This record gives sequence, structure tokens and C-alpha cells, in this order.
Amino acid sequence: MGWAALSELVPYYPLYALLFLDTGLSEGQISGLFALWSLTGFLAEVPTGALADRWSRRGSLALAGVLQAAAFALWTAIPVPASFAAGLVVWGVAGALTSGAAEALVYDGLADAGAAGTYLRVSGWMRAAELLVQVPTALAAAALFALGGYALVGWVSVGCCLSAATLALRLPEPARTSRAEGTDGTVRAALVETLRSPALWLAVLAVGLIGGLDAVEEYFPVLAADRGVPVASVPLAVLGVSLAGAAGAALAERAGRLPDRALPALLATAALCLGAAVLDPRPLAILAVGAFYALYLAVLVVAEARLQDRIDTAHRATVTSVAGLGIELAALLVFAAWALGGLGAIAVLALAVVPVAAVGLRRSAAAGRTGR
Repeated sequence: MGWAALSELVPYYPLYALLFLDTGLSEGQISGLFALWSLTGFLAEVPTGALADRWSRRGSLALAGVLQAAAFALWTAIPVPASFAAGLVVWGVAGALTSGAAEALVYDGLADAGAAGTYLRVSGWMRAAELLVQVPTALAAAALFALGGYALVGWVSVGCCLSAATLALRLPEPARTSRAEGTDGTVRAALVETLRSPALWLAVLAVGLIGGLDAVEEYFPVLAADRGVPVASVPLAVLGVSLAGAAGAALAERAGRLPDRALPALLATAALCLGAAVLDPRPLAILAVGAFYALYLAVLVVAEARLQDRIDTAHRATVTSVAGLGIELAALLVFAAWALGGLGAIAVLALAVVPVAAVGLRRSAAAGRTGR
């Protein structure tokens, strides 16, 4: 949990888009940079998951921190468009290294200690910690920028990433015996394992589609501004939504104890909360968005935990990365829905995911492996 919080305590996070703007890039150029970032993560997702299974999940997290630090150092030392592009490519690889490896390391570490049944609670609190740390991150970013501008923000961010990498090296990693196959063999074996088990590929599909809905977070500031929240208060409104999400993630363990039919019902309720925000033009609509995010993250954390219950240890990071690939693709559906119909279209998309959640997240399929 400490690593999860420290890895998000990066002062650059609230400010790097502004750095790009202040350097002279247009909004279109910045969108192009973000597309490059997303494409890099998409291409690296599964190979880096296989690398974590073949080499070391702990090492993958540490390497990700070092690469992210290198990206931010490049931006800070040479703040020009070419550096931003190169840094986002490096950061994209770093994000892919983390995806899959973190979940696999935590799950197998708990299983090795005879505590696999606590993964849902631990995962929920990790997600909550990542959201709660946005509060000190925003305060630190403002203070550092006032003291030393982007340069100070950048170098402190480099230090934070290197600290997270160092902490990752201290995480326990259980020994695994199935490492003889190469990276290509790991990918093939993981895909075979996924396709051979209907329960597993349905869970992968469910996590991919549910996880992709999190892309709506990118529009929270826009929603707040459109509902009449003053620009100066938009960060506070968005922070309130994030805190609601943290509460939902922290309560995911309780959601996981509910009957199977409750999870799709919670997701449907979350979608209806988004719909309510569409109908309310007042700033109070942000409360409905917060309710959506709390319910949604509770469902997402449970979904990710049930996926882990179904994966074979040897290919855990790789299969999780396949689900991560699905999240990247589903996020594109969210972006398209926003472009076509705004928040209402995203609410409809969330409702469309409910039947997949109902089939893919049944507890009975996971009970055989863990006894939960």
C-alpha cells in the first residue's frame, strides 16, 4: 500500500499538461502526444506482462519507476516537444511494466503467506490510497511550483519515482518454478490458458469492459465546469469525486460479500447516477458523479480480484495484462461515446456492460480455486 501511494505522489501529475501548453504546444499537438502515449502502452502491455512472469514482477515495478524518472528528467532538463514525445514513450512502457505485475506480485505474495482471501481488501485499500494521495500531491505541486516553477516540480517528481522504485525492490516476491519458457512462450501459454477456460476469458472480458469505463475520469473537470462550478473551484470538485471513489474502493470487500446479482445491480445504479448528472444542469450534479464513481470503483475492485482468483500463478501478470489491453480498447469506446453523445452516451455504455458483468463475475467460477 505504501508503494501504491508513493508511486502516485508525483507533483508533475497535476501540471504536466500545463507544462506542454506553456512551452507553446497547441491543444491538438498535446492530444497527439497523448495518443502516442496511449499507443505505446497498448503495444507494450502484453509483452511487459510476459516479461514480469518470465523475469521478476518486483523487478518490473522497480524498472518502471526508473523509466518514469528518466522521462521526467528529460522533460525537466530539455523542455521541448521532441523531449515530451520521447518521455511519453518511455512513460508508456513504464506504465505497461506496472500493469499486471503489481496485481500478480500482491496476489501471489498474499497466497504464499496463506492469505489469498484478503486480496480483495488489500486491493481496495491500494486503490483508495492511490486516490487519497491526490490531496497531498495537489498541495505539493502548488507549493513547489510557487517556489521553483516547473523545474523544481520536475526534479522532485524524479526523486519520487526513484523512491518508489527503491521501495518496490523491498516488496516480497514468492519464488516461482515455471520460468523455463521464453517470453514468447509465456504469451502463448497465457493465451491458451485464457481461451481454454470460459470462466477465465469471461472474467478477462468483464474486467476489460468495466475497467475501460474509468476513462470517464478524464472528463470530470469538464463536467464540473459545464455544470457551473467556477474554474477556481473545479479542482476541489474533482477532488471530491476522487475521494468518493476512494471510499468506494475501500468498501469493495463488503461489496464482494454480496450475492452475485448485486454487482451488476451496483454497476447499473452507477450508470443511472451518471444519467442523473446529465439531467441536472446545476453544480449539485457533481454529487451524482461522485456517487457513480464510488459505486463503480467498488465493482471494479471486486471484478479485478475475481479475475485474479481464476488465473494460474505462472502466467498471472501476462493474463492480467491481456485484461489491461481490453481496458485500453474499452477506453476508446468511452472516448467515442463522449464525442458522439457526451455523458449520456457514456451512461448508456455503462448500462451495456452490465450483462457482461453479470456473467463474467459470478463467484461460483472463482470458488473452486480459492474456496471463497
